Amino acid sequence: MRCKQEEFVKDEFFHIYNRAVNQELLFNENEDYEYFLSRFENKLTEIPASIVAFCLMPNHFHFFLRQDGNIPVFKLFDSSFRPYVLHFNSKYKRKGTLFQGPLQHIRVKSNNYFVQLCKYIHFNPIKAGLVKDLVDWKYSNYLGWSGKGKSRLFFPEFKEIFADELENYEQTIREYEEYIEEKEFNKLLFE
Repeated sequence: MRCKQEEFVKDEFFHIYNRAVNQELLFNENEDYEYFLSRFENKLTEIPASIVAFCLMPNHFHFFLRQDGNIPVFKLFDSSFRPYVLHFNSKYKRKGTLFQGPLQHIRVKSNNYFVQLCKYIHFNPIKAGLVKDLVDWKYSNYLGWSGKGKSRLFFPEFKEIFADELENYEQTIREYEEYIEEKEFNKLLFE
């Protein structure tokens, strides 16, 4: 369910996502990801937010974050993607919108959903067949969560809050992968 404007208040959590129009790509090459991330990181100083989990995919993105100020967090995306779309259109000699529709967002209220959403977001590159091991996907903050390295946009406070549920995040992701595979297999059985 979409959030109402008045729900964008300080200290609330949101899942914000969108995808490219007509199954196009949002990011064609590494430079595109880097260009967007640098713009996004710069905007965090103007529109404060703490990133819980994020993943940039070739044709869509997911951000799970907390709004840390009074400026609605969706404005962070408006102000980050506007210059990115202009850059992308110029670079690839295209015109028009890059997104399928308006920014999608869900307010996250449940602690159980918090943990599930982190796993869902981080698992995207494996599900899409882009990598076999999440440590190989540079455009998420999985490395910080798994403790396997440094990540951009990683805020350790969230990992500490959910330390019991996420004691071994790498194992948690493997269990999630098994769950998804079983779910897909069962779906095939009953179709």
